[in-house]
Amino acid sequence: MQILRLGRSGLKVSKLCLGTMTFGAGADEATAFAIMDRFMEAGGTFLDTADVYNGGLTEEIVGRWIKERGVRDKIVLATKVYGTTGPAPNERGLSRIHVQRAVEDSLRRLQTEVIDLYQIHRWDFDAPPDETLEALNDLVRQGKVRYIGCSNLRAWQIAEYLRISDTHHWSRFVSLQPLYSALNRSIESEILPYCDRQGLGVIPYNPLAGGVLTGKYKRGQPLPEETRLSDSEAYRQRYYTETTFDIVEAFVAAAENHGVTPAQLALAWVLAEPRITAPIIGARTLEQLDDTLGGLDLELTPEERDALPAIGPGRWVGRDPVYDREVQQ
Repeated sequence: MQILRLGRSGLKVSKLCLGTMTFGAGADEATAFAIMDRFMEAGGTFLDTADVYNGGLTEEIVGRWIKERGVRDKIVLATKVYGTTGPAPNERGLSRIHVQRAVEDSLRRLQTEVIDLYQIHRWDFDAPPDETLEALNDLVRQGKVRYIGCSNLRAWQIAEYLRISDTHHWSRFVSLQPLYSALNRSIESEILPYCDRQGLGVIPYNPLAGGVLTGKYKRGQPLPEETRLSDSEAYRQRYYTETTFDIVEAFVAAAENHGVTPAQLALAWVLAEPRITAPIIGARTLEQLDDTLGGLDLELTPEERDALPAIGPGRWVGRDPVYDREVQQ
């Protein structure tokens, strides 16, 4: 698997990032270990998690795997902060008090002394950006965090954070983690051009649109149990539309014409966007992971990519909940 620089930083990551949100919910610990083993065997070095995934259990599973396999120096470890971690008023958001507490909890669960990439999970309307950035900068200076990044931000929000960092000569975001797939191209209008200009790496999640692009959801049929759409109202709002089925049915047919699976074509479609650094792929089973990894072998020309069924540039199929205050990735 190809190794790339993350934006203009000196940090090098694999061309794919393994998302871990299913670990502890959908994938038990043994399966999670097997998925991470297989990802490393394929040349993957980049793992992404978050403190709120499954109430912290996901970070604990990743931490135990890192310790048992002795691979801490061989991977780039990323996690995120923002979500609710307890009932008290200061147990969520991007205030200094929560950031300081949250990083200590993540370090403990991950069984590591330093997090390679610490990302804010979204914009916090209740915490001043300069307070958040100063707290993150302190973590870098203390050696608890190596790089900082962001997720689920609008272009103007990224610009505000970068302006403050540059003004104070604080650590700067090196990456953005946004939604991106053939069913959600909202970042193409402003965010991708701005990240390209500012030298931010782009590590999009949902390249398979939560599995929707695989064709597992059928028009007029009940949702399969224990899937993203059956388990999450946010995912149903994001993808469950008639337009989705129109595109997906054509997309599945296009995959067959290319001699690949829909998951492989969906990943290849994202990888063919030159401003993308490392898409985040997830899996509940080894079979799902192996299927998606096959997308690395398919290289689409710009003309081939443009010919594939997809929502129009800059558009998305359903309600995009990324910027809502209460909806978490």
